[in-house]
Amino acid sequence: MAEIKVPELAESITEGTIAQWLKQPGDAVKKGEYLLEVETDKVNVELTAEFSGVLKELLKGSGDTVEVGETIGLIDENGEATLSEPEQAKNEQVEQKVGEAIIQQIDVIEKEDDKKQRTIASPAARKLARERGIDLQQVKVIDPLGRVRKQDVEAHSNQGPVVNAVQNEQAKSVAQAPAKQAVVQQEQPGKPVERIKMSRRRQTIANRLVEVQQTAAMLTTFNEVDMTAIMDVRKRRKDKFLEQHDVRLGFMSFFTKAVVSALKQYPLLNAEIQGNEIVMKKFYDIGIAVSAPEGLVVPVVRDADRLNFAGIESEILNLGTKARDNKLGLADLQGGTFTITNGGVFGSLLSTPILNGPQVGILGMHKIQLRPVAIDAERMENRPMMYIALSYDHRIVDGKEAVSFLATVKELLEDPEALLLEG
Repeated sequence: MAEIKVPELAESITEGTIAQWLKQPGDAVKKGEYLLEVETDKVNVELTAEFSGVLKELLKGSGDTVEVGETIGLIDENGEATLSEPEQAKNEQVEQKVGEAIIQQIDVIEKEDDKKQRTIASPAARKLARERGIDLQQVKVIDPLGRVRKQDVEAHSNQGPVVNAVQNEQAKSVAQAPAKQAVVQQEQPGKPVERIKMSRRRQTIANRLVEVQQTAAMLTTFNEVDMTAIMDVRKRRKDKFLEQHDVRLGFMSFFTKAVVSALKQYPLLNAEIQGNEIVMKKFYDIGIAVSAPEGLVVPVVRDADRLNFAGIESEILNLGTKARDNKLGLADLQGGTFTITNGGVFGSLLSTPILNGPQVGILGMHKIQLRPVAIDAERMENRPMMYIALSYDHRIVDGKEAVSFLATVKELLEDPEALLLEG
């Protein structure tokens, strides 16, 4: 019997959650065939079979947390693709439970006529009544529909039967006020809700965003960019660019180039804090925030300073496609030095982006909108303008440096010919 074990997922990842099994007990499997999908903090990883045979048993199911090296299933290398006796017994149990459920449903239908005569109570009230040996029919209620709630059972248990319903109502309005408030917070009749378990990735995103806000001295500075020159360059060069490089000339390559150039002038925004040290990074791996089905991910354009416009656009297109198809690997997400996020694609006019820790800087792009701009003391023109925002960690980046960085990005974007000459 061969064991299915969780392999090494990545250097910094020690556990994951089983998203789904792609094979079920009794199924034939071949070496190298996909067996299951494991969700980690960063990406989903599909695990393959290391042996051929029949999947004998699942030791861990969907939703279970598993650690690297843990045995999660068994493969019978000499087995045939038929259900094992335990699985057949399990199926019989399922069929039996289904049958019982059908009988219970029939029971409910047959007793529908007696429904009005039964005591209506919340599950919490019924449970408490059973634990304390209380007859629900003896409990006085304040609900106008006659529904017994948990606080009614508690009041009955603590105060004893109240003969006069009016006195009971008054007593509960005073003595049971805290209990009523708690129930209002927990239950709202007629207000439907849906509970959805957060995926491991969504939990990780939430935890890291909160962690950044709690540990970094985050501050945001703003500026605006006149996009006229960039839009003119794109209009004039886009067809030739697409013909030569088989990729469209977008805005992200201009912004990536401008950010890299500004980072070289203000290197603390390309650093991070480790303990009581500042780690100055001499490379430029730029994270591009992408909205994926499972939540926000930030794949990294490696060595962006060495890429030309076509190289940047091709890499962004490739990473964006992989993100939407949920095909990003761990290597695509690790080690960024600075992040760019574009809320403008969703219509955001202005926002304060949250740092992508342990990075100390993130640039937020926004919607391009025509706004009246003063050209000189006498002229006004409608120009395509974009607000840009830089969030930074004030622990190592001073306000002067952050404002200067953003002003440099603005100047470079408004003179795109200079960026084209750089690469």
